[in-house]
Amino acid sequence: MSGTSWLMWDDAMTGYDFGAGHPMDPVRLRLTRELVAAFGLDRRIEVTAAEPADTATLLRVHHPDYVEAVRQASQQPAGADQARGLGTPDTPAFAGMHEVSALIAGQSVAAAAAIWRGTIRHGVNFAGGLHHAMPGAASGFCVYNDASLAIATLLELGAERVAYLDLDVHHGDGVQAAFWDDPRVLTISLHEHPRTLFPGTGWPEETGGPGAATGRAVNVALPAGTGDAAWLRALHSVVPDLLADFRPQVLVTQHGADTHFEDPLAHLALSVDAQRAAAVSCHDWAHQHADGRWLALGGGGYAVVEVVPRTWTHLVAIAAHAPIAPATPVPEEFGGSVYALTRRPAPARMTDGSTPEWQDWVAGYDPADAVDQAILATRRAVYPAHGLFP
Repeated sequence: MSGTSWLMWDDAMTGYDFGAGHPMDPVRLRLTRELVAAFGLDRRIEVTAAEPADTATLLRVHHPDYVEAVRQASQQPAGADQARGLGTPDTPAFAGMHEVSALIAGQSVAAAAAIWRGTIRHGVNFAGGLHHAMPGAASGFCVYNDASLAIATLLELGAERVAYLDLDVHHGDGVQAAFWDDPRVLTISLHEHPRTLFPGTGWPEETGGPGAATGRAVNVALPAGTGDAAWLRALHSVVPDLLADFRPQVLVTQHGADTHFEDPLAHLALSVDAQRAAAVSCHDWAHQHADGRWLALGGGGYAVVEVVPRTWTHLVAIAAHAPIAPATPVPEEFGGSVYALTRRPAPARMTDGSTPEWQDWVAGYDPADAVDQAILATRRAVYPAHGLFP
């Protein structure tokens, strides 16, 4: 297998734009790309672009009538089919929506195929991770589910075990739904509790379809206010055991940056440093459990200047095997780009000043602690299906 890593990028992906005032501001993509360049990472990772996903590819996950509805909404946004989640306040229709959504999906699909064929070891598409889109409907700012399409492509190419880890603050409901009955796919989602956040799913009792798929859906539902140490404890108390048991051939990860304490749409309290630490662990797990085959995607993240570019630049740097030390100053030229695009100041450093540390589960747990209760609920729900002791 080649040691090459790819960063999937096409300027046209910034056309995924729901309009002024919408939280999913495409400036977050542009600024991330600018910060990647400011650090010279585009000389350490191959930057490439793929063709948009064609109809046959989209139909690996999405229903034909839904794809047609997206095409029609793309041509006539005012007539979008709201019953299919199009033209709603969350997911407004816009001209060219099908084309740019298919372009983003095409990047994730192409990277997945290259990873499986051994052309590359790691692939990153930070414009992807649109995990809420359902087979027959748009949802939560997501039109086509590029993560599900990438996984479906891997299965079509011959993969027998694909693990998907979703680190977004919101439950990865669309990916879970797509593979609910498929024992070849392990979906793990670490998210804010569904009692307090969209989409209201992702309870620990959601463990996959009957039979061989039982235990293949894993949900860690964390209380609002969970910070670095507790979140990382939850991550490391569930994921390594399950990956070791499942033995994935490819690891697909989603790195929504909306777990951050500055994110305006959710209620977790992570730092950029914890998000970076999670990306480091994902990279390590890919090498430990999947022969280095790793596809890393973006996702949510609505602190578009302060958080998203730094978090995803760290992700790119890790995939490029050129990690950026957290205390590193943000390059001055990036500050100019930020001001030119947003009239706001750039963050000063690649850190929030946190030093992520966590206590391992084997050291014991506190039954009165809300996060430990969440971890234990997940372990009890799925570990027996994997032959593991909760």
